[in-house]
Amino acid sequence: MNPRRARQPSDKPELARGFLGVFAYSRRALELVWTTSRPLSIALAVLTLLAGIFPAAIAYVGALIVDAVIAAIQAAPADHDALTSHALTLVVAEGLLVAALAGAQRGLSLCQSLLRAQLGQRVNAMILEKALTLDLAHFENSEFYDKLTRARREASSRPLSLVMRTFGLAQNGVSLLSYATLLIQFSGWAVLVLVLAGLPAFLAEAKFSGAAFRLFLWRSPETRMQLYLETLLAREDHVKEIKLFGLGPLFLQRYRDIFHKLYREDRDLTVRRDTWGFFLGLIGTAALYGAYAWIALSAIARAITLGQMTMYLMLFRQGQSAVSAILSAVGGMYEDNLYLSTLYDYLETPVEENAGTTVRGPQPDDGIRFEHVGFTYPGAETPTLVDVNLHIRPGQSMALVGENGSGKTTLIKLLTRLYQPTVGRILLDGQDLREWDETALRDRIGVIFQDFTRYQLLLGENIGAGDVQHFSDEARWREAGEKGMATAIVESLPAGYRTPLGKWFNEGRELSGGQWQKVALSRAFMRSRADILVLDEPTAAMDAAAEATIFEHFRALTRDRIAILISHRFSTVRMADQIVVLQDGRIAEHGSHDELMQLNGHYAHLFSLQAKGYR
Repeated sequence: MNPRRARQPSDKPELARGFLGVFAYSRRALELVWTTSRPLSIALAVLTLLAGIFPAAIAYVGALIVDAVIAAIQAAPADHDALTSHALTLVVAEGLLVAALAGAQRGLSLCQSLLRAQLGQRVNAMILEKALTLDLAHFENSEFYDKLTRARREASSRPLSLVMRTFGLAQNGVSLLSYATLLIQFSGWAVLVLVLAGLPAFLAEAKFSGAAFRLFLWRSPETRMQLYLETLLAREDHVKEIKLFGLGPLFLQRYRDIFHKLYREDRDLTVRRDTWGFFLGLIGTAALYGAYAWIALSAIARAITLGQMTMYLMLFRQGQSAVSAILSAVGGMYEDNLYLSTLYDYLETPVEENAGTTVRGPQPDDGIRFEHVGFTYPGAETPTLVDVNLHIRPGQSMALVGENGSGKTTLIKLLTRLYQPTVGRILLDGQDLREWDETALRDRIGVIFQDFTRYQLLLGENIGAGDVQHFSDEARWREAGEKGMATAIVESLPAGYRTPLGKWFNEGRELSGGQWQKVALSRAFMRSRADILVLDEPTAAMDAAAEATIFEHFRALTRDRIAILISHRFSTVRMADQIVVLQDGRIAEHGSHDELMQLNGHYAHLFSLQAKGYR
């Protein structure tokens, strides 16, 4: 299934449409925590159970203490010492229970801290692992970037939050059950009042949780723009232009404007949420003090003892807190489920399976063929390539010429199977690229794009990136560096191939644009297995003489390989065996330099204009 044609999961999940989906992701979050650390999960469960039981036990012992003290005061002298000793024993017992409760709560805090670190890393790793499986089309889609931003900003912290709310729900549920067991001895109606009093505030909280999530979904593009503006203002590769053109204050003001817009939305939601929460919370307060009056009047009427009155008052207060915590936990679980839906929406992004298994084609001497290839970018109306037919054999070189946007780089993306043709097919050694094993195919191709990555790593690792199997092989670094004409750069640096490049880390050295391009060229030669080498404007930062020298060197090193060059300098292009001129995604002219000059068409016109500029 092609992910670009498949129905993408909605950015407004079904979960957000109703409260019935509150537990939709709870099971998955629990499984995630369990598989992250079973010992910590078991410890959390046990400590949660104990933390739920101890408060009721403390309240019960407290009631016994009050009654024991009153009994000792009213007792005859002969029984006074025994009753006093009993009261003190109960005090010690309550102290031990309080200490045990404090230990359970500390243990819960410790388990949460340890799990938070492990689970945060686990979820972020899951997000990055998924990114490795995605197609280039996903990363060139703005809606997908919004989905990725949402997953990385919120969902990485939500699984633990959901699990802790689940454990908190269980803890308070155990507490409430133990409270109700004691409170029902006073009146079943008291238990009912206890539960119903917290519902209004809970319903309001659930409503505003959904509103907060919808707000989170809608403003993902603005959040991403804020992150982009931060990058522009705080990265060394942008600061020169930002300062030169005086763009800093403009971009900073735009950053502030986005913040103020988002702040106003947050403020309005928070004010409404807290206002409703306050007034609806008064219902619970009224219920609490109504119960106080009821219990006090029962004690005055001698229907219960003073110890029982103390216990019931404590049970009702703590019971109301437990009900409030339970309802808050359920509301929080609803909110966490909403945010977790964005994580799993991202993790379940459909990806086309690579079904190819071919590692060797039936016609090794046939090289590369493009047969009636056309391509349209996802979401675009105009095709980028139309009916492209090409053939290049081993030992031949081809140059692609055309204006920016004519489809040159897109053609390379199709060859490396970063994209698949919309129509037509591409063959390597007589075998359709779709049927090739992806790893085997890419082992055959060494590519340096115009916008190659400048890794903030060692110089040698920048070269070694061209072949991950030999990423740290210094002998291969030197060999590739010599082929890419980077030896002079290496000799000028204090630690040679072990010199850090870039300015992000200590002792890093920055290179000139031309030096970086020689490093990138060496990276292409790192993959010695590759018999197809593609250079997409890799020498744009060099002068014409240096570029000509490099391409002459490149041509000598690729005599038995397929070489594809993209360049705007025709003094270099003329070296190729065949030249393809692209216009508006179509092949306008095709032939050798001499043939195209005789044709006196678009290529001859461009060549003459450029040659005139050098005179």
